[in-house]
Amino acid sequence: MAELSLTSHLCHVEYIGAEFKNAKFTDVPIHSGVEFHFILSFAIDYTTSSSASPTNGKFNIFWDTDNLTPSSVSTIKGQHSNVKVALSLGGDSVGGDSAYFNPTSVDSWVSNALRLMMMRFRVITWRMALWKSYGRPIDYVNFQFYAYDEGTTVSQFMDYFSTQTSNYEGGRILASFSTDGSGGLKPENEFFTACSQLKSKGELGGTFVWSADDSKSNGFKYEKQSQALLAIPH
Repeated sequence: MAELSLTSHLCHVEYIGAEFKNAKFTDVPIHSGVEFHFILSFAIDYTTSSSASPTNGKFNIFWDTDNLTPSSVSTIKGQHSNVKVALSLGGDSVGGDSAYFNPTSVDSWVSNALRLMMMRFRVITWRMALWKSYGRPIDYVNFQFYAYDEGTTVSQFMDYFSTQTSNYEGGRILASFSTDGSGGLKPENEFFTACSQLKSKGELGGTFVWSADDSKSNGFKYEKQSQALLAIPH
Protein backbone atom coordinates (compact mmCIF):
# COMPACT_ATOMS: atom_id res chain seq x y z
CA MET A 1 0.00 0.00 0.00
CA ALA A 2 1.29 3.45 -0.88
CA GLU A 3 2.17 5.69 2.05
CA LEU A 4 -0.18 8.63 2.40
CA SER A 5 1.45 12.05 2.71
CA LEU A 6 0.21 14.34 5.47
CA THR A 7 1.70 17.36 3.71
CA SER A 8 -0.59 19.69 1.78
CA HIS A 9 0.15 20.23 -1.89
CA LEU A 10 -0.02 23.94 -1.09
CA CYS A 11 3.34 25.61 -0.75
CA HIS A 12 4.77 28.31 1.49
CA VAL A 13 7.77 30.05 -0.08
CA GLU A 14 10.12 32.39 1.78
CA TYR A 15 13.04 34.50 0.62
CA ILE A 16 15.92 34.59 3.10
CA GLY A 17 19.37 36.16 3.40
CA ALA A 18 19.27 39.27 1.24
CA GLU A 19 19.17 41.84 4.02
CA PHE A 20 21.81 40.39 6.36
CA LYS A 21 19.66 40.53 9.50
CA ASN A 22 21.04 37.26 10.89
CA ALA A 23 17.96 35.25 9.91
CA LYS A 24 18.68 31.52 10.04
CA PHE A 25 16.71 28.63 8.56
CA THR A 26 16.12 27.34 12.07
CA ASP A 27 14.60 30.67 13.17
CA VAL A 28 11.64 30.29 10.82
CA PRO A 29 8.63 28.27 12.06
CA ILE A 30 7.88 25.37 9.70
CA HIS A 31 4.46 23.69 9.70
CA SER A 32 4.68 19.97 9.04
CA GLY A 33 1.45 20.09 7.05
CA VAL A 34 2.66 22.24 4.16
CA GLU A 35 5.42 22.12 1.58
CA PHE A 36 7.99 24.73 2.61
CA HIS A 37 10.51 26.30 0.25
CA PHE A 38 13.33 28.60 1.34
CA ILE A 39 14.85 30.74 -1.42
CA LEU A 40 18.43 31.92 -0.90
CA SER A 41 18.61 35.47 -2.18
CA PHE A 42 20.54 36.13 -4.26
CA ALA A 43 23.22 34.85 -6.65
CA ILE A 44 23.85 37.70 -9.11
CA ASP A 45 26.21 37.97 -12.07
CA TYR A 46 27.91 41.07 -10.67
CA THR A 47 31.24 41.64 -8.95
CA THR A 48 31.24 41.91 -5.17
CA SER A 49 33.45 45.03 -5.11
CA SER A 50 32.26 48.41 -3.85
CA SER A 51 31.80 49.56 -7.45
CA ALA A 52 29.94 46.48 -8.68
CA SER A 53 29.79 45.69 -12.39
CA PRO A 54 28.22 42.90 -14.52
CA THR A 55 30.17 39.66 -14.97
CA ASN A 56 28.36 38.20 -17.98
CA GLY A 57 26.87 35.10 -16.38
CA LYS A 58 29.55 34.50 -13.73
CA PHE A 59 27.44 34.52 -10.58
CA ASN A 60 28.56 35.57 -7.12
CA ILE A 61 26.86 35.04 -3.77
CA PHE A 62 25.02 38.00 -2.28
CA TRP A 63 23.23 36.38 0.66
CA ASP A 64 24.19 36.10 4.33
CA THR A 65 26.79 33.32 4.09
CA ASP A 66 27.66 33.59 7.79
CA ASN A 67 24.25 32.21 8.74
CA LEU A 68 23.09 30.42 5.59
CA THR A 69 25.71 27.80 4.81
CA PRO A 70 25.71 24.44 3.00
CA SER A 71 25.75 22.67 6.37
CA SER A 72 22.75 24.71 7.57
CA VAL A 73 20.87 23.62 4.44
CA SER A 74 21.60 19.98 5.26
CA THR A 75 20.54 20.53 8.87
CA ILE A 76 17.17 22.13 8.12
CA LYS A 77 16.36 19.51 5.48
CA GLY A 78 17.31 16.78 7.93
CA GLN A 79 15.01 18.27 10.57
CA HIS A 80 12.04 18.79 8.24
CA SER A 81 11.26 16.37 5.43
CA ASN A 82 8.85 18.89 3.86
CA VAL A 83 11.56 21.56 3.36
CA LYS A 84 13.30 22.37 0.09
CA VAL A 85 15.97 25.03 -0.41
CA ALA A 86 16.24 26.88 -3.71
CA LEU A 87 18.63 29.48 -5.07
CA SER A 88 17.41 32.67 -6.74
CA LEU A 89 19.49 33.75 -9.73
CA GLY A 90 19.53 37.48 -10.32
CA GLY A 91 18.43 40.26 -8.03
CA ASP A 92 17.06 43.78 -7.99
CA SER A 93 20.15 45.55 -6.72
CA VAL A 94 23.78 45.26 -5.65
CA GLY A 95 25.10 47.58 -2.96
CA GLY A 96 22.04 49.81 -3.25
CA ASP A 97 22.37 50.26 -7.01
CA SER A 98 20.11 48.58 -9.55
CA ALA A 99 21.44 45.33 -11.04
CA TYR A 100 20.73 45.02 -14.74
CA PHE A 101 20.81 41.97 -16.98
CA ASN A 102 23.74 42.91 -19.21
CA PRO A 103 25.09 39.98 -21.26
CA THR A 104 28.03 40.49 -23.61
CA SER A 105 26.29 38.00 -25.89
CA VAL A 106 23.66 35.31 -25.40
CA ASP A 107 26.09 32.47 -26.15
CA SER A 108 28.86 33.72 -23.85
CA TRP A 109 26.44 34.43 -20.99
CA VAL A 110 24.84 30.99 -21.19
CA SER A 111 28.25 29.31 -21.45
CA ASN A 112 29.57 31.14 -18.38
CA ALA A 113 26.39 30.54 -16.37
CA LEU A 114 26.27 26.82 -17.14
CA ARG A 115 29.96 26.35 -16.36
CA LEU A 116 29.56 28.12 -13.03
CA MET A 117 26.43 26.18 -12.10
CA MET A 118 28.20 22.89 -12.73
CA MET A 119 31.39 23.82 -10.87
CA ARG A 120 30.10 25.91 -8.00
CA PHE A 121 26.48 25.12 -7.28
CA ARG A 122 26.39 21.60 -8.79
CA VAL A 123 22.76 21.72 -9.88
CA ILE A 124 22.83 20.74 -13.55
CA THR A 125 22.69 16.97 -13.03
CA TRP A 126 19.72 17.28 -10.71
CA ARG A 127 17.92 19.70 -13.00
CA MET A 128 18.35 17.38 -15.97
CA ALA A 129 16.93 14.47 -13.96
CA LEU A 130 14.03 16.64 -12.83
CA TRP A 131 13.34 17.73 -16.40
CA LYS A 132 13.38 14.15 -17.70
CA SER A 133 11.11 12.96 -14.90
CA TYR A 134 8.60 15.79 -14.81
CA GLY A 135 8.98 17.66 -18.07
CA ARG A 136 7.45 20.98 -17.19
CA PRO A 137 10.03 23.32 -15.63
CA ILE A 138 7.70 25.68 -13.78
CA ASP A 139 5.79 24.41 -10.76
CA TYR A 140 4.76 27.66 -9.10
CA VAL A 141 4.30 31.23 -10.27
CA ASN A 142 5.56 33.77 -7.75
CA PHE A 143 3.92 37.02 -8.76
CA GLN A 144 4.84 40.03 -6.62
CA PHE A 145 1.39 41.21 -5.60
CA TYR A 146 3.04 43.45 -3.00
CA ALA A 147 4.23 45.66 -5.87
CA TYR A 148 0.69 47.02 -6.18
CA ASP A 149 -0.48 50.10 -4.27
CA GLU A 150 -0.29 50.02 -0.50
CA GLY A 151 -4.04 50.56 -0.18
CA THR A 152 -4.98 47.44 -2.15
CA THR A 153 -8.37 46.04 -1.10
CA VAL A 154 -9.52 42.42 -1.01
CA SER A 155 -11.65 42.99 -4.10
CA GLN A 156 -8.73 44.51 -6.00
CA PHE A 157 -6.41 41.72 -4.88
CA MET A 158 -8.87 39.10 -6.11
CA ASP A 159 -9.01 40.87 -9.48
CA TYR A 160 -5.21 41.02 -9.67
CA PHE A 161 -4.99 37.34 -8.80
CA SER A 162 -7.58 36.44 -11.43
CA THR A 163 -5.63 38.37 -14.05
CA GLN A 164 -2.41 36.52 -13.28
CA THR A 165 -4.22 33.18 -13.22
CA SER A 166 -5.30 33.94 -16.79
CA ASN A 167 -1.83 35.16 -17.75
CA TYR A 168 -0.18 32.01 -16.39
CA GLU A 169 -2.86 29.54 -17.38
CA GLY A 170 -2.25 26.15 -15.84
CA GLY A 171 0.29 27.47 -13.34
CA ARG A 172 -0.09 27.35 -9.58
CA ILE A 173 -0.16 31.00 -8.51
CA LEU A 174 1.28 31.99 -5.14
CA ALA A 175 -0.38 34.83 -3.24
CA SER A 176 2.42 37.07 -2.02
CA PHE A 177 2.87 39.59 0.75
CA SER A 178 5.83 41.44 2.22
CA THR A 179 6.90 42.11 5.78
CA ASP A 180 9.18 45.02 4.92
CA GLY A 181 6.52 47.71 4.54
CA SER A 182 6.05 47.37 0.78
CA GLY A 183 2.67 47.79 -0.90
CA GLY A 184 -0.14 45.44 -1.82
CA LEU A 185 -2.73 43.86 0.45
CA LYS A 186 -1.15 43.68 3.90
CA PRO A 187 -1.11 40.56 6.08
CA GLU A 188 -2.23 42.68 9.03
CA ASN A 189 -5.24 43.80 7.02
CA GLU A 190 -7.24 41.27 5.00
CA PHE A 191 -4.62 39.36 3.02
CA PHE A 192 -5.58 36.09 4.68
CA THR A 193 -9.26 36.77 4.03
CA ALA A 194 -8.44 36.90 0.33
CA CYS A 195 -6.33 33.74 0.61
CA SER A 196 -9.17 31.90 2.33
CA GLN A 197 -11.51 32.84 -0.50
CA LEU A 198 -9.02 31.70 -3.13
CA LYS A 199 -8.36 28.47 -1.25
CA SER A 200 -12.06 27.67 -0.96
CA LYS A 201 -12.33 27.97 -4.75
CA GLY A 202 -9.28 25.77 -5.31
CA GLU A 203 -7.35 28.62 -6.93
CA LEU A 204 -4.58 29.14 -4.38
CA GLY A 205 -1.23 27.54 -5.13
CA GLY A 206 0.27 28.70 -1.86
CA THR A 207 1.82 31.79 -0.30
CA PHE A 208 5.06 33.65 -0.84
CA VAL A 209 6.79 36.03 1.57
CA TRP A 210 9.41 38.72 1.25
CA SER A 211 11.19 38.10 3.54
CA ALA A 212 12.40 36.06 6.51
CA ASP A 213 14.97 38.76 7.22
CA ASP A 214 12.22 41.31 7.90
CA SER A 215 9.88 38.86 9.62
CA LYS A 216 12.41 37.93 12.28
CA SER A 217 11.72 41.09 14.28
CA ASN A 218 8.03 40.21 14.75
CA GLY A 219 8.59 36.54 15.53
CA PHE A 220 7.40 35.35 12.12
CA LYS A 221 3.81 36.08 13.09
CA TYR A 222 2.46 36.05 9.56
CA GLU A 223 4.43 33.01 8.46
CA LYS A 224 2.69 31.06 11.22
CA GLN A 225 -0.71 32.38 10.15
CA SER A 226 -0.04 31.68 6.49
CA GLN A 227 1.03 28.07 7.02
CA ALA A 228 -1.85 27.37 9.39
CA LEU A 229 -4.28 28.48 6.68
CA LEU A 230 -2.58 26.37 4.01
CA ALA A 231 -2.60 23.29 6.23
CA ILE A 232 -6.38 23.35 6.78
CA PRO A 233 -7.92 20.44 4.84
CA HIS A 234 -10.10 21.39 1.86
